[in-house]
Amino acid sequence: MNTRVLEHMSRTEVLDYAESEHAHRLQAERNLVAAAYQWALLHHPDRSASVSKRARDRSMPAGAVGTPLITEYAASAFAARIQTSPYGAKKLIADAVDIHHRLPRLAAGLKAGTTRAGHSRRVAEATRELTESQAAWVDAEVHEIADGRLAWMRFLAVLDGKVAAASPELAQTKERAAALERGIRMTRINKHGVATLTIRDHITTLMATDIAITAVAKSLEDTMPEVDLRDRKLAAFAMLTNPEAHLDLAVGPIKPKVRIDLHLTPDSEIARMEDHGPVTIAWARQMIAHVAGQVTVLPVVNLANQAPVDAYEIPNAMRQAVHLIHGGDIFPYAPNTGRRVDLDHNIPYSEGGKTEAGNLGPMTRTHHRIKTHAGWECRQPFPGIILWRDPHGAHYLVDGGSVDNPSPGSSSGEIPTGPTTWSMRPEPASSRNPASGHDHAPTSTSTPSSPSTTPPDTSACHRAD
Repeated sequence: MNTRVLEHMSRTEVLDYAESEHAHRLQAERNLVAAAYQWALLHHPDRSASVSKRARDRSMPAGAVGTPLITEYAASAFAARIQTSPYGAKKLIADAVDIHHRLPRLAAGLKAGTTRAGHSRRVAEATRELTESQAAWVDAEVHEIADGRLAWMRFLAVLDGKVAAASPELAQTKERAAALERGIRMTRINKHGVATLTIRDHITTLMATDIAITAVAKSLEDTMPEVDLRDRKLAAFAMLTNPEAHLDLAVGPIKPKVRIDLHLTPDSEIARMEDHGPVTIAWARQMIAHVAGQVTVLPVVNLANQAPVDAYEIPNAMRQAVHLIHGGDIFPYAPNTGRRVDLDHNIPYSEGGKTEAGNLGPMTRTHHRIKTHAGWECRQPFPGIILWRDPHGAHYLVDGGSVDNPSPGSSSGEIPTGPTTWSMRPEPASSRNPASGHDHAPTSTSTPSSPSTTPPDTSACHRAD
């Protein structure tokens, strides 16, 4: 498009144009996957009589074991046309072949234009070591969320869990292999007088080490008041690893406590460890028996028994419950699933909003400020269901990240891995309330009544591409 045309567009027209170009880009990616598959078909060793015996003998499966053969150097010409390396084109062709032969639901979604090519390719790569039936199971589990409704990192978290559940034996083999890769080494990223030291060890050991370093850094506040925590942690690391060089060290022994949150599903050999990913139950047992010291099992938080409090401050038990309800940042497409976030009163406390699980949502500080100052508004008609409206009238429905059934308001029994985002078309300009830029609900002049028992209307809702 002529940039001069863009220069005369309104804000709404620019957004519509960007949305249209984004859709074209996604379709171009789907078309490229289809072209890669067709290229593989054209380079099966039986398709051409000119293929030499040597080339025929060196043919390999184009994708996973059992997929059709492809000649050795078939990817080179394709790579040059799409301006990538032969290695990159070989990966694209392998993904395309696996999608077609092993992931039928994702293949159908690509053909229909409802599935993203990048998501489908990642599933193909992640399932390449699985059997055909195991890959098909993962395909059935994740194809509905391969349309972009989840932030990329949250999609990967779901995918990793499904791949591990499809083959717990393979997951355990990879855990044993990873355990052999532990060690400390200097990396090659050493420039301008600064070097990088990489440490690979059991996650609980490194979590305890980080807590110990932070504790020592805290004790150095009085002696090093001019530096920030990052520099004090470096000093603490030097003191702990080379105490003879710091004879004035007055810090006593550190006994760090590490908190690990494991999410378990009945009859499953795979658990989800927060801030880490899927682990086998066997790994968890081994960690408790041989790595951890004294173990304290904390009670499970009852999400259905969270009474509101008559104060602005949020009790710790309620914070835990809110995190478990939402699974991460509630801003549309936000990837953060950590616990170091703000808890926002969706309806401000100063405007009658209650301090209760159904009126709180985790957000990073940036997203919290966007809601407060940039004209974004949200309501939570049910705990875990967030309805957003941006300053231009577009709506986004963020639910609890259900995988088996993405319909808002339903429950699949799946352990949440983070909110799922659905988008809705902007309402007519004449029916919008002007965005005031304050932290309030869509109708700021009245306090909303208690939630009804009718699920939110999603008839105008479409999955975001």
